[in-house]
Amino acid sequence: MMVTTIVGTTMKRVSSVFRRLAVETRATEIAEAAAVLPLMFMMLLGIFWFGQAFSIYGAITRAAQEGARAGAAPYCTTCTGGNSATANATAAVNSALTTSKLDPSKAKSPSPPTLVYCPPGTNQGNCPPNGICVKTPVQLSNTSGVCGISVSFQYPFQFWFPFTSLNKQQILLNASALVRLENQ
Repeated sequence: MMVTTIVGTTMKRVSSVFRRLAVETRATEIAEAAAVLPLMFMMLLGIFWFGQAFSIYGAITRAAQEGARAGAAPYCTTCTGGNSATANATAAVNSALTTSKLDPSKAKSPSPPTLVYCPPGTNQGNCPPNGICVKTPVQLSNTSGVCGISVSFQYPFQFWFPFTSLNKQQILLNASALVRLENQ
């Protein structure tokens, strides 16, 4: 009986406070809320979309690292069916992107990286315009003899903000990784 009395008294106090607030509220508070709430909503959406972009950036960076590791590992030279460092790296990147629920077909080749090839002066071809750029062997440090593989690509991301012109803007997130070749 005592508990219901305490709860009943507390509820009466709370309801009287709300009634007083409703009576004392003027139109200025409502107008301020109408001006501030959309801005707060936009800020929350911005935080969400930047978090989404950061998550995708982490996923594509991990995919580039997986591709570089797969391309750096020794592969069967007598096997057929596209078994090469480039094919292994591309397959690993595509697998990692698919695992992260990203579309591998959206990967674009970045502007050609400035790399020094092993031995210096050799060039291993151009990167495809759409897809993953795999370069091997590249020099990893200033000292000669340390060769590795470079995997790089870009992934598009589009922000979605209502009532702004940012909906039409798309940014390209860059991912790249360098790994030392294992057969050295």
